[in-house]
Amino acid sequence: MTRNTAEKTRVTTPFTAGSTAAEVIEGVDLRGRRAVVTGGASGIGVETARALAAAGAEVTIAVRDPGAGKRVADDLALATGNARVLVAPLDLMDQASVAAFTATWEGPLHILVNNAGVMASPEARTPEGWESQFATNHLGHFALAFGLRPALAAAGGARVVSVSSSAHLRSPVVFDDIQFRERPYDPWLAYGQSKTANVLFAVEAGRRWAGDGIVVNALMPGAIPTNLQRHVTEEELQRMRAQMGGDGPAWKTPEQGAATSVLLAASPLVEGVTGRYFEDCQEAGPHRPGTRRGVAEYALDPEAATLLWQVSADLLDL
Repeated sequence: MTRNTAEKTRVTTPFTAGSTAAEVIEGVDLRGRRAVVTGGASGIGVETARALAAAGAEVTIAVRDPGAGKRVADDLALATGNARVLVAPLDLMDQASVAAFTATWEGPLHILVNNAGVMASPEARTPEGWESQFATNHLGHFALAFGLRPALAAAGGARVVSVSSSAHLRSPVVFDDIQFRERPYDPWLAYGQSKTANVLFAVEAGRRWAGDGIVVNALMPGAIPTNLQRHVTEEELQRMRAQMGGDGPAWKTPEQGAATSVLLAASPLVEGVTGRYFEDCQEAGPHRPGTRRGVAEYALDPEAATLLWQVSADLLDL
């Protein structure tokens, strides 16, 4: 198997790990554009929505808790002066909820930020028997993007942003046992597998949807203390903090953590770029053993991407 970026020039930008979402989007005019940000009521999702709204976009925050979403939307509308910050219910673990969201969407969609997720959660399964992290982080977003494809195609030049993580380095997609039915459940391996799936989705969707003018990229936002770590013990967080050194990224603020998402969602610097993985506002290089930076070869593998797409479509009956 070969990497699908071998012959491509690596994308770089003037921005850095310390850049904020506001800095990345400065000077970008998104008036007339429409965006959806999943998980937009907390963490880097709030800052992603804030930056897009500040640039003039209509932003729909898609969240499990519409009440919390409404409070955030009202705050963002007041802070940005953009009254078009909307809220819609979306539970990525519930395929009926995903289907309802896509069925009720009307008109074009220019930006889809697949931001929501769960990290290292205890073992749980959906009614279909799917492992919960894979179901939420990958399958829910896969079904959402698939259902919104006509709206994305209608926009002309739409962008899909798939929020992954350096945790993808923990595990490829284990196609022989994706759902942890045979192997013992490990919350970090399950999380890593789901984050690899987020990158493979970008690779395959970028290829399949190029004819519709849709670009799809994945990213590592950085290490940001947010509610995403709610299933991680304080001891584990301390170990993670201790490991933040020369081999990995420093802790970021939510405003910094949203920067790479906003870059891929709106910056002209990445116009036409698709099927790639970014970190710290740059396209990532190959993973170097002994570090937690870069992208694993298996996460960009075109054959694995095609296989995951078929497996996902079969599971979802799409």
